[in-house]
Amino acid sequence: MLRTQPFARSLVSCLSGALALAALSSTAVAQTSSSPSTTERATSRDPVDAHFHVDPITDGAILSVGVGFSGLLEWIIGTGELRPQQPGETDRLLPIDRGVVELEPSTTATIVSNVGALGTVAYAVGTTLESGLRGGVTRALVDGMIYAETAALTLAVTDLAKISVRRPRPSAYRARDERVAQGLSPDLSGTDNALSFFSGHAAITAALSTTATYLAFAREKSPLRGYLTLTGGVIVTGLVSWGRVYGGKHFPTDVIAGTMAGMGVGLLVPHLHRQDDESTPLWVAFAPVGGGSGVSAGGTF
Repeated sequence: MLRTQPFARSLVSCLSGALALAALSSTAVAQTSSSPSTTERATSRDPVDAHFHVDPITDGAILSVGVGFSGLLEWIIGTGELRPQQPGETDRLLPIDRGVVELEPSTTATIVSNVGALGTVAYAVGTTLESGLRGGVTRALVDGMIYAETAALTLAVTDLAKISVRRPRPSAYRARDERVAQGLSPDLSGTDNALSFFSGHAAITAALSTTATYLAFAREKSPLRGYLTLTGGVIVTGLVSWGRVYGGKHFPTDVIAGTMAGMGVGLLVPHLHRQDDESTPLWVAFAPVGGGSGVSAGGTF
């Protein structure tokens, strides 16, 4: 049987690496160029291009962690080296998850989830190209870097969670019961049987959708595109999550956690690339006051 989920994650890793290499190389060349006219020509078509920036050192380190962890963990998972945790008693599952074990897996639902996740990746690539046509090469490279980091970090966090938790998939419970009914040992050997928490499809879809929404609101003078992107992202993420549950791949709590993790990464990455004069991180300050000292906290978003 084709393992579509690792295949999808590997495809996203390759796209992230390609976008990242192009962005890092071009950014480094731009920073060492002696001619300021190159940047001026790249940004002259769209004055809002200055909202975001990249740094070869910082972004290279982030991508090294993201791509390195996700790539190596996918490799390790593929070897079958890690022995899966065996399914327990169904009544020990959370009430929201118990009914999924009894569902008949839907091939259509699985296809919907795969198409939705890969479609989100395609949208990220497409909107990066569109950004370049509207604002120049520099803007496209900045967007490509942001999307690449979002994808790489999401995949890394997802694989770390999967290997740490090793939660059996709903399909593992059914496979265990079938083996017992046939008089075979209930133990399952495939590593993928215990990679349920959390859903990589839901995570990458939510992450890229959130990043796209952030960029749309920040870049466009009218909020219309931002709201349309937000609505589309919610719908696609919901369909992907539905497909992973009804396809027998994940429990509801797996897709909920994946969506939350993806939204967090998808929001944080573009926010960290905002220009310093537009957005500053949360700060805490101490200052002397009459009779003692005080503390204050603040920030802009």
